[in-house]
Amino acid sequence: MSNRDKRAALVAVIGAALAMAGATAPARAAGELSFLGWEGYADDSFVKDFEQETGCKVTATYVGSNDDFAPKLAAGGGVYDIVSVSADSTGVLVAAGLVEPLDLSRVERWSEIYELFRNAGGINADGKVWGVPLTWGSIPLMYRTDKVTEAPDSYGALWDKRYAGKVSLWDDKSALFNTARLLGYDNVYDLTDEQLAAVKQRLIEQKPLLRKYWSTAGELVNLYASGEVWISNTWGGFQVAELQKQGIPVKEFLPKEKADGWVDNWQIVKGSPNVDCAYKYINFTLSPKGQCGISNVTGYSAANPAAAKECMSPDEFTAKHQDDIGYVNSLVMWEMPARLDVYTNVWNAVKAAE
Repeated sequence: MSNRDKRAALVAVIGAALAMAGATAPARAAGELSFLGWEGYADDSFVKDFEQETGCKVTATYVGSNDDFAPKLAAGGGVYDIVSVSADSTGVLVAAGLVEPLDLSRVERWSEIYELFRNAGGINADGKVWGVPLTWGSIPLMYRTDKVTEAPDSYGALWDKRYAGKVSLWDDKSALFNTARLLGYDNVYDLTDEQLAAVKQRLIEQKPLLRKYWSTAGELVNLYASGEVWISNTWGGFQVAELQKQGIPVKEFLPKEKADGWVDNWQIVKGSPNVDCAYKYINFTLSPKGQCGISNVTGYSAANPAAAKECMSPDEFTAKHQDDIGYVNSLVMWEMPARLDVYTNVWNAVKAAE
């Protein structure tokens, strides 16, 4: 697919997002940083220190999918200042004109971030940088060890009829990537129409086994804790830690078909009156206090290994693969699909199918 065709596909997706725009929200006040992103990136355990040090107050709104960002920003009427977007979706916000290029002279620890993440195509466009890597990890599978007694090793476990009614799947188009690998396709971000049709059919076949599609980390934790779900995919670390705190016996694993890998990036919303606070928050979260604050809450790995080494124990540093770029390379790192509009339509068709 040519760059021109990719841009046309993006325009189609962005147009749908803009069509959802509603009434204009109240203007943001300077010094009140409004954050839109993933759970754990604005936790009180470390945000209170940031607020005391800078005088910038943080207000958080959480998303359940990368597909939420463009519609929420388009419909938000100027209510958000900073977003935490995974690398497969940063380009959508850039193409839509919803975020602004970064002034790297204001990002204090930029050079300490893994070079692989700094050079990622998703945050580099038109000779400018549009995102600051924050955290990274995988999308493993998770199961209750007291219910699933035969340890699974494949995505195929999510289609196992022994777990009918106890399976859950993240409500996100990444389900297409995972299912494509299960079917033996390597080109998961540029599937043909025939391959997408096969992926769609496989996911529709799964639906009688599903308890539900989960949207947020908290929702999945509750589904496991109540016994409604025994096996699912997961964000890696975050839900496992929460469930183990509750005494729920769960275990995560990387399937033999390989797991997704992701990097979340800070992006500054175009026209924000809180750019100063946004850069202060970016710098805080790249510091040892911020990198370990977020990692302690979420279980995710830090994008700045120099900062992580200052605040993690040697065992934790190793356990979170901070010294093992080979682990990153073993994952299938998210990319924006070549035909994003087609992928989005297929995923929506799967969910709508009876």
